[in-house]
Amino acid sequence: MGSVSPAPLGFDIYRQRGSDELLSQSGGVSNGAVMSPQPNHADNNNDAKKVKLDTKNQKPSKVIHIRNIPNEVTEAEIIHLGIPFGRVTNVLVLKGKNQAFLEMADEVAAAQMVTYFTTCVAQLRGRAVYVQFSTHKELKTDQTHSNANASAQAALQAAQALAAGATNETQGGPNTVLRVIIEHMVYPVTLEVLYSIFSRYGKVLKIVTFTKNNTFQALIQYPDVVTAQAAKLSLDGQNIYNGCCTLRIEYSKLNSLNVKYNNDKSRDYTNPNLPTGDPSLDSALALTGATGVLATPFAAMHGLSAPITSPYGSSVGVAAAMPLAGFSLAGSGANNALGAGAGLRLPGVQTTGSVLLISNLNEEMVTPDALFTLFGVYGDVIRVKILFNKKDSALVQMAENHQAHLAMTHMDKLNVFGKQIRVMPSKHQSVQLPKEGQPDAGLTKDYTNSSLHRFKKPGSKNYQNIYPPSATLHLSNIPQQMTEETIKDAFTNAGFTVKAFKFFPKDRKMALIQMQSIEDAVMALIKMHNYQLSESNHLRVSFSKSTI
Repeated sequence: MGSVSPAPLGFDIYRQRGSDELLSQSGGVSNGAVMSPQPNHADNNNDAKKVKLDTKNQKPSKVIHIRNIPNEVTEAEIIHLGIPFGRVTNVLVLKGKNQAFLEMADEVAAAQMVTYFTTCVAQLRGRAVYVQFSTHKELKTDQTHSNANASAQAALQAAQALAAGATNETQGGPNTVLRVIIEHMVYPVTLEVLYSIFSRYGKVLKIVTFTKNNTFQALIQYPDVVTAQAAKLSLDGQNIYNGCCTLRIEYSKLNSLNVKYNNDKSRDYTNPNLPTGDPSLDSALALTGATGVLATPFAAMHGLSAPITSPYGSSVGVAAAMPLAGFSLAGSGANNALGAGAGLRLPGVQTTGSVLLISNLNEEMVTPDALFTLFGVYGDVIRVKILFNKKDSALVQMAENHQAHLAMTHMDKLNVFGKQIRVMPSKHQSVQLPKEGQPDAGLTKDYTNSSLHRFKKPGSKNYQNIYPPSATLHLSNIPQQMTEETIKDAFTNAGFTVKAFKFFPKDRKMALIQMQSIEDAVMALIKMHNYQLSESNHLRVSFSKSTI
């Protein structure tokens, strides 16, 4: 969460106290907390049974009563409801009664909070909660009490540091726009990854990414200050991937973002019709019936039909998991961090459908089989369609959404047959086969039953060997007695220059072969994958993370 100043004395926080004990007539509580009641008011337990709030007849108090909270809610989540309105001085969560109390520094801040949440519904983990003045004037805590929850104490300290930081001249005050700096960026952080993380705390309106002082940064705009506060409090100091890509979050001085293009650098989620800024992409989108990057229903593209309510998905440890994606990693490496590690899907991070639009292809060289082989490195290709009226563009349908995301992540802007291709989500849900009698010229092919799929088996080990395109290729399924010269000759006869070659020391069925460039390796993979080495052996080719 980052460094925070120590909490002032007396700001202890307690959890799971019984409200009957807490709100006893004498006002005394055996565990050290005291609520000072205001006269002539009903007991809070009776208030908690009401469905509607009667704010008109409530007397102001700096203590806020919050009802209908989820059982699993944390003190930090209660606190961030209050911090946009002023300094939070204490918090009390009654999980057994689905209630919480939040003490503000003064009645003015509390009144602003109650007024705000009469005009919009407060939500915690997707559940509507009810905010009203408490019938009690203050929360008093015993400074000597030793059972304060450490995470809750840290949350209150963070809130106080947050309020103090708002006056820092180097950043803006509480705002709807967050400035996000990625430190120790070992693996790429895409706009889609940022969207999936920050949308867990509310609706993301706009994102702009950029590099400043050799550091990757982003500006993220929310619809209101409360949501931005929640995201900042929860995410500041967290790692996107194990031990790296640390989020440092502050408030931007900008009140709103002006986004001109929807592409891999910026996105306006409120306006799906913006151009990409790339003429070739925009023309391809126009041809396929889309009007912008976001023409695909965006909620479906991002797996948002069932919003994630828990900030970190499944209950995984920070040390052994990727906390912001919510699943355990099976190994190490960028491919694992991006979700390929164990063939697992990224919860809430299905940033594409299963169909990709590829543009700026070399139409003289590209074939459905070439695209099948190349995209098949990152998932099982079901169908390929080269567009009849625009043969430099194609649709590729993958078996799974996360496979399409992997392919897009690794191959967008890759040089293939002398041209830099663009890979992006398509608005289509599937690739249609041509109707009978319809001219197609072999531009559409179905690979549903292909024997060359690499990921047919769930949890296939091939998922652990997915790497970005590189000049070094991994070869497997080599006959035991085959020589280095025979394999090198096969590549040379196919028109490729071999820079280096090495058998695996303990397994001669596998080898590494290094080409002159990444582009040569891409072409070699397309041409040599499934090359017949013997009567019973066909070569298997993939990209390697190693060099020779």
